[in-house]
Amino acid sequence: MLVNAQFKKGVLELIVLESVRKRDMYGYELVAEVSKVVDVNEGTIYPLLKRLTNEHYFETYLRESTEGPPRKYYHLTAAGVPYRDSLEADWLEFSQRVNAFLQEHGV
Repeated sequence: MLVNAQFKKGVLELIVLESVRKRDMYGYELVAEVSKVVDVNEGTIYPLLKRLTNEHYFETYLRESTEGPPRKYYHLTAAGVPYRDSLEADWLEFSQRVNAFLQEHGV
């Protein structure tokens, strides 16, 4: 499904945070998980992961892999949990307002 780039940008952070909230994930695994919702590539996800790590919402660790070099895993920090929750609340309010507006206008 093609999604407007601005819509995708606005919700991508929430999807990434929610994915890692469920379980620690490595970058390529996150790309695959997020792609189930919106079409993304590594060039979109890795800068976001770096920023979220720099902002202390994620911490990273290396885990050995049987398929090559160790993988860098992302873990949601204690600071990341309320940040994710606030993004979810913002998204729910925003989407409800847009849906209500569209319904009022017969869309």
